[in-house]
Amino acid sequence: MSLLVKICGLSTRETLDVALGAGADMVGFVFFPPSPRHVGLETARELGKQAKGRAVKVALTVDADDATLENIVETLRPDILQLHGKETTARLRDIKAKFGLPLMKALPVETAADLVPLAGYAAVADRILFDARAPKEATRPGGLGAVFDWRLLEKLDLELPFMVSGGLNASNLAEAVRVTCAGGVDVSSGVERSPGVKDPDMIRDFIRAARATEELMVR
Repeated sequence: MSLLVKICGLSTRETLDVALGAGADMVGFVFFPPSPRHVGLETARELGKQAKGRAVKVALTVDADDATLENIVETLRPDILQLHGKETTARLRDIKAKFGLPLMKALPVETAADLVPLAGYAAVADRILFDARAPKEATRPGGLGAVFDWRLLEKLDLELPFMVSGGLNASNLAEAVRVTCAGGVDVSSGVERSPGVKDPDMIRDFIRAARATEELMVR
């Protein structure tokens, strides 16, 4: 069984090259101005060309309108859209109909009650990303380095592919996968030396740890 590895919040050619060279399956680009990982359209265009054919390109947005999504799609040419806001299932259907791209819906988790909307999202999305719920005072929904209680996903009955994120790093990702049986891991702040500044060695270490975990899953 393969374990998908997504390095999110990449914003420079150098760190993108490290992620690609280390074997990341997915590379994420954030289009959300409040985030320190936000990239402009021209930067995204260049990074998209660099990643083309080497990894799945993921465009992360937060409650973006159609005009914003259209600009992102035309510029980055993403393979999948990651919706990280409060988008409803109806909104997901509209986006899928308009842009014809696979959708990954992020679902913030703190308690079992947070899993109630899962069935609705799973009926529309192509992949689910479970992330830690941000504090009420937070200015952005993810990339905060917080871990949620993975045991909430232990008895998850979900046929749809899913990934886990939220406070993951090279040291704890194996345990996250063991508990949740997730098919993929997503990291952002866990491979940074400061908010928005990716560390090449930490990227390599994370992917190396994921591949070691993958080998244990096969045994």
